Amino acid sequence: MALTKTERFKRRFERYVPWIFPVSAALAAATLILHVVSRRSPAVADAVNLYWGGPLRALAATVTGIVPFSLAEGLLLFSPVLLVVFIALAVKLTRRSLRAGVRYIFVLLSVLCLLWTLFMPMLGVGSSASPLSDRLGLSEEKVSAEQLAETMRWAVEEANRLCGEVDFRFAGFSAMPFDSYGQMCEDLMTGYARLHQEHPIFLNIPSRVKPVILSEPMSYTHITGIYTFFTGEANLNVNFPDYTLPFTAAHELAHQRGFAREKEANFIAFLVCVKSDDPYTRYSGYINMVEYLSGPLYSADREAWQEIWNSLDVRIRYEMQAYDAFFEKYRDNVAADVSGAVNDAYLKGQGQQDGTRSYGLVVDLAVAYYYSVIRGTVDAVPGA
Repeated sequence: MALTKTERFKRRFERYVPWIFPVSAALAAATLILHVVSRRSPAVADAVNLYWGGPLRALAATVTGIVPFSLAEGLLLFSPVLLVVFIALAVKLTRRSLRAGVRYIFVLLSVLCLLWTLFMPMLGVGSSASPLSDRLGLSEEKVSAEQLAETMRWAVEEANRLCGEVDFRFAGFSAMPFDSYGQMCEDLMTGYARLHQEHPIFLNIPSRVKPVILSEPMSYTHITGIYTFFTGEANLNVNFPDYTLPFTAAHELAHQRGFAREKEANFIAFLVCVKSDDPYTRYSGYINMVEYLSGPLYSADREAWQEIWNSLDVRIRYEMQAYDAFFEKYRDNVAADVSGAVNDAYLKGQGQQDGTRSYGLVVDLAVAYYYSVIRGTVDAVPGA
């Protein structure tokens, strides 16, 4: 009995296209639709981020957390070898038969579709979620020079107060008191647990950051840390000075908890650090916030900035000068330009229209926090 045209097409399709491609393509299409809807509805984005992305991120962090090194870095290191293997396999299968080569290509396309399906709930949808300020009950508005000055003055006072509990060593740098990065992460988990108790929107995922083995080369890209959604790992460049590490680690752990906007991850990192029991972690939070506040205040009111800057403990000023000297080696290079351009394009593509400038917009949240929380409740700051 002769086959109909539809039946012949179906048989040919099944011969050339493996079953996984239609499934993965359908998932990718559904994810794309959900992505478009989420862009228009923060409520939908919040639901996807919490109920779909949350379990996925927690599962990925738990599974990959068993391995002591960064799986994402391992994949990057072996990517040239993997590329050669993929190409060689494509050539081998195509020589065997056109059908085998075509099926192989569809398998690779299926992997890309599945990666997109994972990206949206595990990280991408966070860019469309409700603003963090709304969820924390903060009034985020355009800030004045006076508000910037008062907020920076508070952060400087807190940093100065902590100096006596910080160990400053050779070349102006302070030193972490932790025996390992694992111990540092345990301290950050304390801050995240307290934040979770106050605001259940923060998933209480027991996790850690993975130190990057190639941190020195990574420094030339100006990347201090990165969250890799496909492995669920928060990766930390440990080549940077100690005082930056708790803050940066907390920032990447914020991405791991579904907060994709850079200014929000920075603000969460600040909150986590200042809620820590350890003076050095709190010091890291305040000093990094002072640095973020410093630039905008300098542009808005140089005289106020100078007065506050002069009030900084001399040990902190030496630390910041030491950082400038350290960073000079990595400041200008092609890798940094390319990395910055790629990151800027990615952030804008995810709806963060300020691109890499969005990191610095954390000052708006810091000012809102100071006026909404600190001025009303001094006890909100540990040790105060």
